[in-house]
Amino acid sequence: MQTQQTFGTLPMVTLRSIKDAMERIRGSIVLTPFVHSEKFSQQTGNAVFLKLENLQMTGAFKERGALNKILLLTEEERRRGVIAASAGNHAQAVAYHATKRGIKAQICMPLTTPLVKVSATRGYGAEVILVGANYDEACEEALRRSKQHGLTFIHPFDDEAVIAGQGTLGLEMLEQHGDLDALVIPVGGGGLIAGVACAVKEINPKIRIIGVQSSKLPSMKAALEKNELVTLPANKTIADGIAVRVAGTLTFPLVRKYVDEIVTVDEEEIASAILQLLEKEKMLAEGAGAAATAAVLNKKTPNHGKKLGVLVSAGNIDVSLLSLIIERGLVKDGRLVRLRIHLPDHPGALQRLAGVIADQKANIVETKYDRAYYGVVLGDTVIDITMETRGPEHVADLTAALEAAGYPFERVQ
Repeated sequence: MQTQQTFGTLPMVTLRSIKDAMERIRGSIVLTPFVHSEKFSQQTGNAVFLKLENLQMTGAFKERGALNKILLLTEEERRRGVIAASAGNHAQAVAYHATKRGIKAQICMPLTTPLVKVSATRGYGAEVILVGANYDEACEEALRRSKQHGLTFIHPFDDEAVIAGQGTLGLEMLEQHGDLDALVIPVGGGGLIAGVACAVKEINPKIRIIGVQSSKLPSMKAALEKNELVTLPANKTIADGIAVRVAGTLTFPLVRKYVDEIVTVDEEEIASAILQLLEKEKMLAEGAGAAATAAVLNKKTPNHGKKLGVLVSAGNIDVSLLSLIIERGLVKDGRLVRLRIHLPDHPGALQRLAGVIADQKANIVETKYDRAYYGVVLGDTVIDITMETRGPEHVADLTAALEAAGYPFERVQ
């Protein structure tokens, strides 16, 4: 990985600028609920409150920063129009709030952007330019067009007006629950947590601010450890909304000053959090939106018996991927298990095996035979059986029953 220069000067983001942003955008942003989760509280031993920014008009907190930036444009800048680079939430936020105010918006999106996000951005009135294999290449094109056509570039996180706009979320959470012990916030480039941490810490420095990144791309955590910006290799994660290779030059010093800790969550933990939000809270979150919840549910935060504010930051998940993510969550929770079982290849063998499984009340959802691979001896077969279970204890009972019945098996991950 590559390192970059150290940044020591704080950007001009202050409690005053965040309060000004709040007055500016308040009438155009949804006051989202900040609700107590009885189930998550019992599960974690904390009083857990979920801030539901997935209920914003475009499905994410990104509206706050984008709108604040747009409202600060001069008349000349409004006339020329704006441009942004994004593969999702920032694109929709800029498109919606610019178009609503009669400002032309262009959005450069990578060629790999899912059609549903492209369609949503166009639906909000922006001109979409599909270009480049990734965000970095799309951003380069957006910057080129910005210079060529005199368009105002709206950065997704590394902009003082955007950071201040995101910081209004911190003010709002304190207005709704002022006695919090800690806030748990997802982190990508750092615009959100920088603004929120600045607002909250300037009002109540006793509140801990805990950031959460994907273990696939922990760029802000790496920057804090090195005390300088670090560019990580490209990596894929289901938390694509926080998949940022290098933290922002403006956000990094704010995070360094105000944020207490950054933890990471892996893919299975994020998938499980998406599933639990759906099942237990009837709440849809995308990967990045569920990252903070994943950290709390997997006890990555060092708190117990505390009042935690947990941000559900976005809910724009591709429906085509949702079933796959749910399946990963079921596997993580032990409610979907696949066993590779050796059994004699003769009539009635499968019936007997199915009887053992049925006695344990597991539900078979998929089977696959193989007589030639996995070291199968002549006269035997191997069958991969995928089953729905009630959880890890049920799986333990099932495997114990198979062992007692004399079936060699291995768990397939």
